[in-house]
Amino acid sequence: MSIIGVGIDVAAIDRFAASLERTPQLADRLFVPQEMLLPGGGRRGAASLAARFAAKEALAKALGAPAGLLWTDAEVYVEDSGRPRLRVKGTVAARAAELGVRTFHVSLSHDAGVASAVVIAEG
Repeated sequence: MSIIGVGIDVAAIDRFAASLERTPQLADRLFVPQEMLLPGGGRRGAASLAARFAAKEALAKALGAPAGLLWTDAEVYVEDSGRPRLRVKGTVAARAAELGVRTFHVSLSHDAGVASAVVIAEG
């Protein structure tokens, strides 16, 4: 296997939270419903959502940032072990297939008012 692309992104948590508050429908354009929920119910906080947004930005960069990718064609989820993963479909899956990507690795973090993510696309 070889690395096809690497992406990294950061998001200011307060700024991201303000955008979600100012434009409530924004969350529905960025996330699939499951991404906005905590395991067992309840809504994810701004830091967690900002990290997921950063992961989607990092994913786009790892795929060469082509036009036309849909935010909701990528989903960040967490395995039972706590490991974050990416599930892709539609426009994102098509671009990944075009590049020969077989798997993605993702790391999320948030601290000191900043959320960050790294995505590695591997073929």
